[in-house]
This record gives sequence, structure tokens and C-alpha cells, in this order.
Amino acid sequence: MKDPSTPEGAASARSPLPPVPTTKILAISHFMGAPMTPAQRAEIMPHEVHDTVNAYLEGKIDQWYFRTDGKGVVFIVNASTPEEAKNLLEKFPLGQAGLLGFDYIPLGPLSPLRIINDMVK
Repeated sequence: MKDPSTPEGAASARSPLPPVPTTKILAISHFMGAPMTPAQRAEIMPHEVHDTVNAYLEGKIDQWYFRTDGKGVVFIVNASTPEEAKNLLEKFPLGQAGLLGFDYIPLGPLSPLRIINDMVK
């Protein structure tokens, strides 16, 4: 185990971590424009749910949640770039209607674990 108080341990603690591959995208929705009317909701939501379920069943969406603050949904998308996730989600009916957008956050393995893992040889 490398001791961070020694020159060798301190040097390894300051070394930059290797790049982290993006394995998932956290997509946090936000409403855009005017709120949906009841007629819009009745027309769009069955198709939105259908497309979302299909993406889930195809393994494109890993997890999906409703925001408890009522401001939309959150998806964990199996994608390696935000653009890939955007191309999937913004083709859904709410995106096409300009009613829902997303903030995309790339996620990857917890890279700092490498430091701890490298201490055991």
C-alpha cells in the first residue's frame, strides 16, 4: 500500500487520473414553452409513453424516474455521448412538439477508485 506521506505516495496522489469512458447519460428534463392543454396532453402523452417504453424495452433507456418536484422526468440512457442520447429523446413526441427538453450529463465509472485500488498490490 502506498503511503501518501511518502514522496512515492504523494506523487501518485497528484497524478492525473486516466480518462473516464462515458457509459451512460443522465438526461434531466425541463418543460419548454406554455404548459400543455388537456387536449394536447390527451393527444401527445399516449405516444410519448409508447416511444419511451419501446426505448426501454430496446435497452436504450436503462432507468427512468418522475421528478418528485413535478418538473418532468429523469432518464439514465445507455449512450456514449450526449448527442446520442439527444438523438433518441428529442425525437419523442414532446420533444418534436417543442414542449420538453433535456440537460445531458455524461456518466462513467467512478475513476477515483483507481487510486485506492492501486494502493493494494
